[in-house]
Amino acid sequence: MQYLNVTLLSIGSIIILFILTKIIGNKQISNMTLFDYINGITIGSIAAEMATSLEENFMLPLIAMIIYGLSSLGISYVSKKSIKLRRLFTGHSVILMDNGKLYKENLSKARLDVNEFLTQCRINGFFNLADIQTAIIEPNGMISILPVPDKRPVNPQDLNLSPNKEKVMTSVIIDGRILHQNLKHIGKEEEWLRRQLKEQWNTKINDIFLATYDSNKLDVYVKLNEKPKNDPFQ
Repeated sequence: MQYLNVTLLSIGSIIILFILTKIIGNKQISNMTLFDYINGITIGSIAAEMATSLEENFMLPLIAMIIYGLSSLGISYVSKKSIKLRRLFTGHSVILMDNGKLYKENLSKARLDVNEFLTQCRINGFFNLADIQTAIIEPNGMISILPVPDKRPVNPQDLNLSPNKEKVMTSVIIDGRILHQNLKHIGKEEEWLRRQLKEQWNTKINDIFLATYDSNKLDVYVKLNEKPKNDPFQ
C-alpha cells in the first residue's frame, strides 16, 4: 500500500510542479535572480516531501508549494509595475570598472574579489584589463563587458558595407521526416524539396538526419553510423 501511495503522490507532485512552472514561467539558470533560484529549490524540496508523505496530510506540502508559486508570480508582477520594487526584489546592475577605474566598493557590493573578477573577464575573452572600457555585473550575476573601441569586433558598418538581410534557419527534414508546416512557412512545396535533394545530393528522404533552409540555401546532413576518427573529447 505504501508503494502505491508513494507512486501516486510522486505523480501528483510532478503534475503540480509542471503546472507551477508553466504559471511562473521558464527561465534558464543563468537568467534567474537569487530569489528565483532559492524559490525553485524550496518548491522542489516541498515536492519531494509531498511525494513521501505516507502518514502526514499531503495537503500541507501541496498548500506550501502553491503559496511559494503564487508568491513568485506576485513578485514578478509587481516588479514589472514598479521600478523601485524591481530593484528591491531583483536588484540592479552595478558598474565594476569604467574608463580604466576599478571600483573596489562595487566589487565588494557584488561579493566579488579581484581574482574572481579577473576570472570572469578571461571567461568573456578579455585577458588584459586595458582592453575593457566598461564592466557591469547584472542582477542575474553575469558580467557584461564593453571593450574599448579599438578592441571591439569589426562590423559591416565600420567597413561601409550593407549586407543582405539574413533569414532565420528553418528545419525542413528531421530524422527522415519532412516538416510540411515549415516548408509552407518558407513558401516551398514537397516537390521542390525532393527535386533539390535529387539534383544536388542524390539521396533519399529516409537517409537524411537534418535538412535546413536559410537564405535560398538548402543544407543537408545525412545519417551516419560511424564515429569521428579523431575525437579529442573522449
